[in-house]
Amino acid sequence: MADFGLYEYQEEVVQRALRGENIIIWLPTGGGKTRAAVYVAKKHLENNPGAKVAVLVNKVHLVDQHYNNEFNPYLGSDYSLVSISGDCDQKDFFGCEVKNSDLVICTAQILENALTNQEEGKHVELSQFTLLIIDECHHTHKEGVYNKIMARYVAQKLKGERRLPQILGLTASPGTGGAKSIKGAVEHVLQICANLDSVIVSSKVYAPELKKKVPRPRKRFDIVDRRPQDPFGDHLKFMMQFIHDFMALGPEFPVREFGTQEYEADVVILEKKGKSSSQNRLLAQCALHLRQYNDALLINDTVRMVDAFRVLESYYSTKSSTAMDGTDFFLLGLYQENEVELRKLSGDARFENPKMGKLQNTLLEQFVQGGHSRGILFSKTRKSICCLYDWVSNNPALQRAGIRAAILTGAGNGINYMTQNEQKDTIRNFRLGSLNLLISTSVAEEGLDIPECNLVVRYGLLTNEIAQQQASGRARASDSVYSVVAQAGGREVRRELLNECLEDLTGRAIGEVQRMEPRDFQMKITDLQTEALLTRQLAEQLKLKKRSRFNAATVQLSCRGCFLPVALGHDIKVIENAHHVNINPDFERYYKTGGQPALKTFEDWEPGRVISCAACGRQWGMEMIYKNIALLPILAIENFAMETPEGRKLAKKWKNVEFTITTR
Repeated sequence: MADFGLYEYQEEVVQRALRGENIIIWLPTGGGKTRAAVYVAKKHLENNPGAKVAVLVNKVHLVDQHYNNEFNPYLGSDYSLVSISGDCDQKDFFGCEVKNSDLVICTAQILENALTNQEEGKHVELSQFTLLIIDECHHTHKEGVYNKIMARYVAQKLKGERRLPQILGLTASPGTGGAKSIKGAVEHVLQICANLDSVIVSSKVYAPELKKKVPRPRKRFDIVDRRPQDPFGDHLKFMMQFIHDFMALGPEFPVREFGTQEYEADVVILEKKGKSSSQNRLLAQCALHLRQYNDALLINDTVRMVDAFRVLESYYSTKSSTAMDGTDFFLLGLYQENEVELRKLSGDARFENPKMGKLQNTLLEQFVQGGHSRGILFSKTRKSICCLYDWVSNNPALQRAGIRAAILTGAGNGINYMTQNEQKDTIRNFRLGSLNLLISTSVAEEGLDIPECNLVVRYGLLTNEIAQQQASGRARASDSVYSVVAQAGGREVRRELLNECLEDLTGRAIGEVQRMEPRDFQMKITDLQTEALLTRQLAEQLKLKKRSRFNAATVQLSCRGCFLPVALGHDIKVIENAHHVNINPDFERYYKTGGQPALKTFEDWEPGRVISCAACGRQWGMEMIYKNIALLPILAIENFAMETPEGRKLAKKWKNVEFTITTR
């Protein structure tokens, strides 16, 4: 193994995998799990003629990273390798690519789609693979795509199927699953082992070498005092209370503190109550506007006052053209009457968010003293990272320090999302050094390997111990800094300290699992697998029963913004097992079209224009041009209410509706 460049602790953890056993490698971030997996894959291909390996990742950017940095340099000259993600054409013929390759690296969703797609050239079976490497395998739980794949594996295993691939899981952070006791944490680790049908291994003999080779960044809390005065925030709260008085809810709806996640949850319940009750549009609309004000308060607490004001300004810029009744005119009038005062307050530097000054000092300390510094600034939402990027880009002190920043968000549609190619370009530029600061959501927490990164800042974040460990692990350079910028006495500091305890609890739980007698461990794993299989079967039966609760012809869809009836359930069909479209030609008179969404053209269809309610302007979805023949509206059910024989129903996703939708 010496010619492969493995450390002794890596050699230690791969031994059972080299013997063909299913294992989970637990090493800290930066500990070389991927390099160890490359070595296992190499030996597996050498020793098993006709072997076929699949490497599964949970983030698009990790496909290229693993291919370019690890697997291709060591295996590319001797074996046929292919990398496949959602943006490449090979995914459309995944079955053919697997057949013609020795090793395939792909997002887990690509494999899941191929397992369910029965079309020739696209379909694959698990039995076609001899080794399955699962990166960040702690995600193998609940309804995650890793667990869907492994649920098939476990079901086949319990039926006695022998032609199943060897499993190699990789993780730095199994976590405790929310448990705060050793018993609960052990149960969680055992469940992960059961889901992956694997034992969990870590370095014992060479643990001192591991600690020496993988130093942790220096952690510090950059604490700032609470803002002494907040007239902008106080004015927003005054306006919110005015709306509450207008709603006249009564004592059965107690109001929690404005500007908190708890209050946001209350407002969501109010909106659902308004939209599920008999035409209570007043309650539903007030709740929607209150949520915007609460978002503004949260932004005001995270970034600048002007950022919070711009969110409200943008929201209300379109409301005057869609006002329908007295409730709309009251809410619009309230904002318009206070707009000038809000604008004035948001520009008063005396009351600016003090966390911004502390964040500036944290960044300057690292970038001024080290001309080659590279850092990642983590924040919670896409809105907040866009605001932070604007602040960094227009901050003279940060620009003089040579900070070259870019945003990194998850792939998707919409103004605050990125395409997969944009993600790749941003990460490549950061890796090369033309960018030296990524401002990111959680998309960069896991797996991103930039050896030169020497600063990680967590700003306004409340996350679990897994996210904390993963974010900390992005600081790979020697003498790195892991900074938590937070308010004195705030929840962020308390959560960070709790996460440190949970990280320790995870280690102790893994130790207990590793000390179990092999026979007891296997019995426990089989019991958990059998229980999970029965639970899934029961859940599927309940889903089927729920989907056929109402006849589609008896369900009426109405706009969730104005409650105008616009369609019947039997107008909805599923195309390509994914897109829910309305095939009734009369439907087009209920909607208007807008701009073009930022989407690429797909194999059988291309995006058309955004569609929204002709009466109230609520966005419904978009058109699709299907096979260059039909123009069909794709609808998101979250934008509609369903009038059923048992009253009004709401759903976030089509899979939750209670009538059968047929495939077209």
